[in-house]
Amino acid sequence: MDFIITSWQIWLIIAILLVIVEICTAAFGSICFAIGAGFSALAAGLGAGLTWQIIIFAVVSLLTFIFLRPFMLKFMDRKSKDVKTNADALVGRKAVVSERIDASQLTGRVAVDGDDWKAVSEDGSVIEKGTPVEIVKLDSIILTVKQY
Repeated sequence: MDFIITSWQIWLIIAILLVIVEICTAAFGSICFAIGAGFSALAAGLGAGLTWQIIIFAVVSLLTFIFLRPFMLKFMDRKSKDVKTNADALVGRKAVVSERIDASQLTGRVAVDGDDWKAVSEDGSVIEKGTPVEIVKLDSIILTVKQY
C-alpha cells in the first residue's frame, strides 16, 4: 500500500503550518501566505496545474497583504490603545469626597469603588465632604478632581 501525497495536500499542509506560525507571532504576515496556500490547495483540488497554483498563491497572498493585513493591524492597534487598566482607568470616573478637600490645610480624600484616594481640587477650591466629583488627572497616588 503506497501513500501518495497530492499537490492539494501539500498546499493544505503549508497553509496549516503557516496558521500555526501566525498563532505564535500574531503579526498578520503568515496568515496572508496561509490564505494564499489555502486557495492554491482549492485550485489544485479542482485540477489546476502547478503553474496556476503558484500564480494563485502569489496573487492571493499579495492581495491579502495589500487589503487584509493593514485592516487587521489597524483594528488590533486601535483596541489595545482604547483599553485603560488599573489606575489609568480612574480618569473620567465619578467619585465622592470622603474628607474635605482644602489645599491650605493639606487635606482631601475621595472614595472610588470602595477605595479611598488622596485628592486635590483642579482649581485649588475647597470641596466639602459628600460632594460628587469627577477625576480629571492621576499623579502617582494623588487624584485631581473637579466638581460637576
